Amino acid sequence: MDQAPGSPQEPQDARPGDAAPGCYRHPDRATGISCTRCERPVCPECMVSASVGFQCPDCVRGGSGTGRPAQATAPRTIAGGSLAADTRLVTKILLGINIAVFIAVLAVGDSLVQDLEMIGGAFVPEDLTFIGVAEGEFYRLLTAAFLHQEPMHIIFNMLSLWWLGPPLEAALGRVRFIGLYLLSALGGSALSYLLAAQNQPSLGASGAVFGLLGATAILMRRLNYDMRPVLILLALNLVFTFAWPNIAWQAHVGGLVVGAAVTYGMVHAPRERRALVQGLTFAVTFLVIVAVVWVRTVQLVG
Repeated sequence: MDQAPGSPQEPQDARPGDAAPGCYRHPDRATGISCTRCERPVCPECMVSASVGFQCPDCVRGGSGTGRPAQATAPRTIAGGSLAADTRLVTKILLGINIAVFIAVLAVGDSLVQDLEMIGGAFVPEDLTFIGVAEGEFYRLLTAAFLHQEPMHIIFNMLSLWWLGPPLEAALGRVRFIGLYLLSALGGSALSYLLAAQNQPSLGASGAVFGLLGATAILMRRLNYDMRPVLILLALNLVFTFAWPNIAWQAHVGGLVVGAAVTYGMVHAPRERRALVQGLTFAVTFLVIVAVVWVRTVQLVG
């Protein structure tokens, strides 16, 4: 009698005397059918018809098609990150933090700016105290990147973040994008700390934004996109950086270099050693930043 398509059938080489294995979910039920993914025996009640053979309920729920966890074969970004439904989530959070700090500055006044801005080392006559990174206030390297005082400053930076952030967040994944942003911010502050006058304050997300700009250039090159738009934008921003007065060019250049370097390590990491190479890229970049900060601190307090 012909077998109906999709119904279980006993293997042709089975003999009445053979002992068939029991279903992995119902051991008392002998079966000659195995899951095409994990090869565990399944009884007629448990088997699920597939395009080729039958699958067990666990593999169907996993959805990987390989018998491994679904996460192991889930679609990934070009940098190996997980795909997300909302590719603007981290960008929105960063925007929210910057705006919240700006509102706090408007409410509290200059005292908050003095507490959070990037400054190497300075004497405050009103309090008869010394402040700055050289005095152990290393948090300023990061807090300054979320601090704005002028409306046009935060508007320009946040528009740039909103334009550059989502495509990078989608291409790299959320965790890698956060790492890129924070390292770019730290890189900009570190170079400013190293090269600027010790009592010269600086603030703003420009270092992190320049890091995203450098990352965009590296990503577009990796994807073989037309580089002219981003190169023109980069050139205009560099001209603006060095031509306009009262701009901490050190933060811009530091963020740009760190952002480009970190992204290069992420998108060019070999697939089989991607996690290792990317982890080392982040670690080495962070250690370089720490070394720069340490050298400058020794100069100022030594």
